[in-house]
Amino acid sequence: MSQMSFPDFEYASKRKQTRRERFLAKMDQVVPWSGLLALIEPYYPKAGGGRKSYPLETMLQNWFSLNDPAMDEALCEITPMLQFAHLTLSAPIPEDTTIMNFRHPLEKHKLAPAILAVINGYLQEKGLSLRHGTIVDTTIIHALSSTKNQDGKRDPEMHQTKKAINISSE
Repeated sequence: MSQMSFPDFEYASKRKQTRRERFLAKMDQVVPWSGLLALIEPYYPKAGGGRKSYPLETMLQNWFSLNDPAMDEALCEITPMLQFAHLTLSAPIPEDTTIMNFRHPLEKHKLAPAILAVINGYLQEKGLSLRHGTIVDTTIIHALSSTKNQDGKRDPEMHQTKKAINISSE
């Protein structure tokens, strides 16, 4: 990343680091970027003849399972995601069409399994594995304590849980 702009410097001097920032910092350290770059680089369009292309490192780090317009908005609104993609607030940000144009060659050349293999190879060295999954928001909300339906019978799809306090040493 180049010299910090005033907005970047102001953001960097804030006090609290969020969970997203901590997660993205860990991902930036553990993801095998060099292996992924080597895999994708032959299929990445070269600069010239049109708009200036973004560095492959920047485009590769748009991996948040968001659709293209949502990723465009996230990069504009969420500073940690912008920084993770090695972008600054004072430089152009890839718009949804650019993100889509990056994704299409990956799909055309069926690189997703190879990308997963590179990541799993790296993680396997560390005794870990990665499979495609879904993140679920498990926020617990306060609700009525009864799991009975309007007929006064238990609804088999309803369950109760208690909010636990998780104390971590982090």
